[in-house]
Amino acid sequence: MTETNKNVDALEKINQMSSADYYFDSYSHFGIHEEMLKDEVRTLAYRRAIINNRKLFEGKVVLDVGCGTGILCMFAAQAGAKMVIGVDNSEMLPIAQKIITANNFDKTITLIKGKMEEVVLPVDKVDIIISEWMGYFMLYEGMLDTVLYARDKYLVPGGVILPDKASLYITAIEDQDYKEEKINYWNNVYGFDMSCIRDIALKEPLVDVVQPNMIVTNDCCILTVDIMTITKDELKFKSDFKLKALRDDLIHAFVVYFDIEFSKGDKPVCFSTGPKAKYTHWKQSIMYFEDHIKIQQGEIITGTLDCSPFDRNQRDLKLKLDFNFVGELMKNSASLEYHMR
Repeated sequence: MTETNKNVDALEKINQMSSADYYFDSYSHFGIHEEMLKDEVRTLAYRRAIINNRKLFEGKVVLDVGCGTGILCMFAAQAGAKMVIGVDNSEMLPIAQKIITANNFDKTITLIKGKMEEVVLPVDKVDIIISEWMGYFMLYEGMLDTVLYARDKYLVPGGVILPDKASLYITAIEDQDYKEEKINYWNNVYGFDMSCIRDIALKEPLVDVVQPNMIVTNDCCILTVDIMTITKDELKFKSDFKLKALRDDLIHAFVVYFDIEFSKGDKPVCFSTGPKAKYTHWKQSIMYFEDHIKIQQGEIITGTLDCSPFDRNQRDLKLKLDFNFVGELMKNSASLEYHMR
């Protein structure tokens, strides 16, 4: 094998890497749970949706899919559930059991370690399913698949899932400085050409905070999810989008974020992970592309986003984004592929 072929194989190996081997292990460390718990937008939304809808939970059997520290289980117990079952396959579960015991919920909450698709629950059916299943780009990590499995197998007719609705949006931003720092940096690193890393960086959506003043266009909804009815196959989607410029500017990247809704009960709750909303640990998913778009107010970018699970690991996302722009000052179009891992 030539040196060139070895280098190509090494880069290909990096491109083919996924999160399959360390998904559950990553949730075994308390640090990731600390980040999620301290995300008050996320945690307080769940607490309001559960505690403020006591009539929904009183006397009910509740299943928490991916229970982590058991925080949602304890909210459900506080809301009057007669039985709460938490399922999680990470090594956090023994710690969660200590938390449940320390807070005197042993008689109400039962924790089970294992994959949702493999465990045996102590009941045939549950009245309510709660889960914090959202990943970056909403669908990354594929946990919604597991919630749908639990729904189809365990939820009683007329049962409730919280949250029950979700929407995915795309917009476009000006981000020249950060693109230089995160992408073009690799063109010259202390005088050395490391542009092969730049090629990899362009193919991976960057999860980071987008400031509201970076937004150049309106946003466009590319997916709506009703968790009560959607099927696993429908989570593979291809959606057209149209973005209208709000001002004259340059565009360097597309940005995706999501909104979540708990519509059931007397007091619905919702929150957004968008750039104009309060910070969440999901931040936003940024997809850079070569060159830029020079756009004027009122001009339109059209495109299509195709999203499906990655072949080698269903928890990763394979993204294809096509866009076309014809403006007064320039034309630009591209077919882009990204790997969310």
